Amino acid sequence: MVAPPQPHAMVLPFPAQGHVIPLMELSHRLVEHGFKIDFVNTEFNNERILKSLEDKGTIPEGIHMLSIPDGLDPADDHTDIGKLVGGLSAAMFSPLEEMIRIKKIKWMIADVSMSWALELTNTVGVRIALFSTYSASVFALRMKLPKLIEDGVIDESGNVKRHEMIQLMPPIDSTEIPWVSLGSTQERRRVNIRNVLKTNRLMALPEAIICNTFREVESEALAVLPNALPVGPLVAPMSRPTGHFWPEDQTCLTWLDTQAPSSVIYVAFGSSTVFDTTRFQELANGLALSGWPFVWVVRPNFTKEIEEEWFKQFKHSVDGKGLVVSWAPQQRVLSHPSVACFMTHCGWNSTMEGLLHGVPFLCCPYFADQFCNQSYVCNVWKTGLKLCANEQGVVTKEEIRNKVAQLLGDEDTKARAVMWKNKAYASIKEGESSHENLLKLVNLLREV
Repeated sequence: MVAPPQPHAMVLPFPAQGHVIPLMELSHRLVEHGFKIDFVNTEFNNERILKSLEDKGTIPEGIHMLSIPDGLDPADDHTDIGKLVGGLSAAMFSPLEEMIRIKKIKWMIADVSMSWALELTNTVGVRIALFSTYSASVFALRMKLPKLIEDGVIDESGNVKRHEMIQLMPPIDSTEIPWVSLGSTQERRRVNIRNVLKTNRLMALPEAIICNTFREVESEALAVLPNALPVGPLVAPMSRPTGHFWPEDQTCLTWLDTQAPSSVIYVAFGSSTVFDTTRFQELANGLALSGWPFVWVVRPNFTKEIEEEWFKQFKHSVDGKGLVVSWAPQQRVLSHPSVACFMTHCGWNSTMEGLLHGVPFLCCPYFADQFCNQSYVCNVWKTGLKLCANEQGVVTKEEIRNKVAQLLGDEDTKARAVMWKNKAYASIKEGESSHENLLKLVNLLREV
């Protein structure tokens, strides 16, 4: 009797850290179910990932790392998401078509931010499941965007015409619509909105919407997405390579071992947030002013304006009380008993990780879906507090000190964080909702 061929799928993330990590973890899960995965990064990001893995090990058998040019010139800033978006489909579409034909790929899992890839269904007949790297709520908001334009809340260039609360779960202000806040210029907002409207017309093509969430935490949003498969939280085991762009500094774990239980503020703003001098210095001084120990992730491109001598003096002044690292093993930090709270940009991955580890949040969103995630944390789940900026858009050191004191003295918020931790862990257990949805996905991808 001839054994059936090994199931084979291609995975296509948007070229940003917060998109690669959950899709890499989903790929690991599929490999555990017997799949062979072709994981397609841009050449720039593929090189970064392989370099960061040098210290940690190699991608396990079953995941084949492939790469395609992103359309930018070598001298361009490949981390500029706004610049990337415009030319990705033109640069990647034909090479993907060729790859699919040569490898005889029957199934692709495409990042929702690469929804233009749905056209491949028509050109090469590949079946596609979309993966939402943001919440089910933001996906539902995406589908509602034409109605918001029709109703005059925003226009087709992403300009806010009516200042009002969008009554979704969670409710958000019209100025915080992700594709509006993502654009730093009017032209970029226009491109963002145009891309969403164009690819929304393809949303009948995916055979499933895979969501890094779970039923209990987003029941209302999931109810309006009929073909959603919530399989989250997609959180990797501590030892598993996850596609990070920077090497992780493990020294913070040893440092955390020396701190008292529930005493450390963990501060990390993801891979895309950028602070100017004023914001950076207020954050630094606010952490020192709080009086609590802290681990602060300052990645290489977090700020371009800070004076090295000033920062060197700051680190010296907090030596023993605070630790600054360039990139951290976030899950291991969040699960450490010394960590008391998580100061975050509220990216969806970080939000799911904080929720899974039962850590209260201090929220400081930067752009895109992060305002919606903050609304979930502060207004719906009630597991954290918002750090409010002043009229100049700066979160002051006094605001940081006051909110740290308020959060760490609030036993009700801590209790709710533990409750959601228990619900998150329950959802991924065998026989429970996210685990069952993963099995449904596995069976779907085995169809030929």
